[in-house]
Amino acid sequence: MGPVPKVTLVVPCFDEARRLRMDELARLLDESDLALVLVDDGSTDDTPHLLDQFAAIHPTATVVHLEANAGKGEAVRRGLLRAIESGPEWVGYFDADLATPIDEIVRLVRIALRQPAEVRAVIASRVRLLGSDINRSAIRHYLGRVFATAASMVLELPVYDTQCGAKLFRADDLREPLAEPFTTRWIFDVELLQRLCARLDQPARAIIEVPLQQWSDVHDSKLGPTAMLRAGWQLLRLRLRSRP
Repeated sequence: MGPVPKVTLVVPCFDEARRLRMDELARLLDESDLALVLVDDGSTDDTPHLLDQFAAIHPTATVVHLEANAGKGEAVRRGLLRAIESGPEWVGYFDADLATPIDEIVRLVRIALRQPAEVRAVIASRVRLLGSDINRSAIRHYLGRVFATAASMVLELPVYDTQCGAKLFRADDLREPLAEPFTTRWIFDVELLQRLCARLDQPARAIIEVPLQQWSDVHDSKLGPTAMLRAGWQLLRLRLRSRP
């Protein structure tokens, strides 16, 4: 058995058989010294079989099967807990639809590995800048900006984008924040950041955002405007619960 990779990334999967890009996941393992934890979130299609096939030929890939659909937040939490068990320096997650492309995942991993000890988390941010290729529908962009502003107020942190599905964390920092299931279904990212911030002396310095160079809406994404409205309600509840 070789040395433990410094980075282990979690990929939550629910009924992703049509969208899974196994060739791209294989390329990620080929181009980076990292491991993958693929979480089957109680899928009803061929996803479990595809994940098991992939892990059978890639020693640094592990599959976690959840018996019933528990939601993305719980799938990520269970996957991160499994990832931490192997002893990596960094753990993180990204979406199975590869809205954040593999090249960007590789870039984020390399950025995280270069950070000084005081940086505890690296999160991707969908900022539409000159020279970047960020493709997002107008309605999701503007709803997202409203939500992000509210989330920054809840976190008391000047974060631009809490909901981009690509984040990395120092593994040692997540044991306590992941000890209990998330109380929110749609905004577990915000809840995880809130739990992490409670452990950090200077969150605004310990967490850095990296603007993505590429990102694209996936047309059959499971998250729509109705879900965003539900997320807003859960954000309010999270804020109320966080008050002393």
